[in-house]
Amino acid sequence: TVQSILKKFDILDANSGERYFLKLNKIPKSTKIVPQKKYQIPLFQVPWDGKSIRTSTGISDWKTALRVEKYNHFLLQKGLIATDFKKNKILYVPYFVKFNVNSDEKIKNKENRIFPIFGSQLEYVPLKNNSLKGKVFYIDAGHGGPDPGAMARFNGRLLCEDEYAYDVSLRLLRLLVERGAIAHMITRDPNDGIRNDKILICDRDELCWEEESISAEQKKRLFQRTDAINVLYEKYKKKGVKDQKLVVIHIDSRNVKKQTDVFFYHEPDDKVGSRIAQKLQSTFEKNYKRNRRGWYKGSVTARNLHLLRESKPTSVYVEIGNIQNAFDQKRILESTNRQALADWLLEGLTK
Repeated sequence: TVQSILKKFDILDANSGERYFLKLNKIPKSTKIVPQKKYQIPLFQVPWDGKSIRTSTGISDWKTALRVEKYNHFLLQKGLIATDFKKNKILYVPYFVKFNVNSDEKIKNKENRIFPIFGSQLEYVPLKNNSLKGKVFYIDAGHGGPDPGAMARFNGRLLCEDEYAYDVSLRLLRLLVERGAIAHMITRDPNDGIRNDKILICDRDELCWEEESISAEQKKRLFQRTDAINVLYEKYKKKGVKDQKLVVIHIDSRNVKKQTDVFFYHEPDDKVGSRIAQKLQSTFEKNYKRNRRGWYKGSVTARNLHLLRESKPTSVYVEIGNIQNAFDQKRILESTNRQALADWLLEGLTK
């Protein structure tokens, strides 16, 4: 029942909890809960700013902030979340706790910081700074729609390249928006925001820019993306924007025994793209050492790939790893690792 779900998460607040749950999941009161179906829990996800709960959430009352801290410890203790908020940088706040950044609709609308693509719990994106103001980024998550990309198995469950590339891409997109950039997601999913699940369910409902169905024909599928990117590029160019970058994110597929680190491609004649790829590589190498993840062997290579060749912005192509390899799978299965990938990509792109 709805009440049993809310009780599990300790958010059973009289009748308002059930009403909020039904509204959030857009289901009528008479509808029964379907086993194994995924539902949204009425919790807000708020980025942890590394300082305090009050500065992260906008809560001024110390007791309320303490309540939020205790609630996150409860979730961790019960195994409902995998990692402490100070590690995964996400605070969970019950829907009935009033706090500025999510409860004040006037502030939301005034600041125009609502981006539904990130999912209902992360759609509000506070502006951390304007370090990337005036810069335009295009993020293209590989494959999608009728093309799931590379596929593999983990404990009998199907892994699809497009789902994991999309999640990392969304996380990078959100980091860019937080810093004042104009950032466009070229491949878009109407209902999959940022997800913390280990197994991301494979689906075929992704769309290309402006809700265009993704073609089943590979050549047409590729031109859909580059055409959309180039139209936007020209629009911003006319407005005087000089700094425009494209980041293409994929997951490779090789022999199951072949472990690979994150590696990068650039278009052979694109010197700026080559420099960006080199910066990304050095950023990953530094972070591998800092986090004691072993010796980094990620490469930078010139490749004559369609997205790199036909897109007008400076571009870089990222391969996260080998989806078939058990070690590389850890890089995409854990949501904290997917966030680390996005963090490091941001760091390399803004060097």
